[in-house]
Amino acid sequence: MITAIVLVHTAADRIPETAQAIADLDGVAEVYSCAGDVDLIAVVKVAAHEQLADVIAGRLSKVEGVLRTDTHIAFRSYSRADTEATFSVGLDPEGLSRGPA
Repeated sequence: MITAIVLVHTAADRIPETAQAIADLDGVAEVYSCAGDVDLIAVVKVAAHEQLADVIAGRLSKVEGVLRTDTHIAFRSYSRADTEATFSVGLDPEGLSRGPA
């Protein structure tokens, strides 16, 4: 699975409608409205790199209210849940068994 984080600049008066329209697109997993330099952050998840162009350039960037996008491709995912799950089965973070204590 390929994950892209898309920073979306929108027309200020269209943020809720633009967010919902983006969230309704196939390939878009989540959309967050936020404070800061961007108006929305969309998380896109696709099976192949070629699909990124279809989802982001082909559909997301054409949603009414989208002014500009900035796309970042994720290389690896880290989360507390993954780390806690690893330790709960007795593995160290590199996946090596700790063995008996």
